[in-house]
Amino acid sequence: MKSNIMYSEEFPSGPMRHYFFDYKQGPLGHRFMQITCSEKQPDGTYARNRVVFFERDLPMVVQALSSLCHHAGHLKFFVPKEAPFEVKREKGIPSWEPDMRPRKRMLAHGPSALSDAELVAILIGSGTPKETAVALAARMLHAFGGLKGLAGASYKRLGRFTGMGLAKCSAILSAIEIAVRLFSDTAKLKLLPPPSDP
Repeated sequence: MKSNIMYSEEFPSGPMRHYFFDYKQGPLGHRFMQITCSEKQPDGTYARNRVVFFERDLPMVVQALSSLCHHAGHLKFFVPKEAPFEVKREKGIPSWEPDMRPRKRMLAHGPSALSDAELVAILIGSGTPKETAVALAARMLHAFGGLKGLAGASYKRLGRFTGMGLAKCSAILSAIEIAVRLFSDTAKLKLLPPPSDP
């Protein structure tokens, strides 16, 4: 079943195992969540186990998981342990050097120091497991021919890019609409006649 990853999170559990939490949309428009455990084998291959549940079932899944952890916590053999290692994100923008991260650069040097792709990346917030937000933004800008082309994009056209869900498309279109309104207000001010002397 081909599906579009709308949002994804991941974390390592030691050097050989990773967990992936993907929020996806299927070809018929239904949304679901997929949890994958990927474990590297001695021969270099990966064994993956997945569990899928649909968005409509999320409240029941959370309730069941909460109940399970609550009752397991009262069992004598269940003793929570602290992680023996520091959990670090190994992919994506958070793994970049601080000076290279768009938000850090904006804070240090101002928005004018950022490239078009970095500014768009801040709007969409995150990429996919295979692509950073900056790379996704750069790919969209290239496809649309730059910011002017992006300004004419629609929900449908933005949503064709893997990783672009409703929230990310809305963020871009909202920013474009704000820019349009600011430009319109500025143009109106320029057209106003100068005040006459009393």
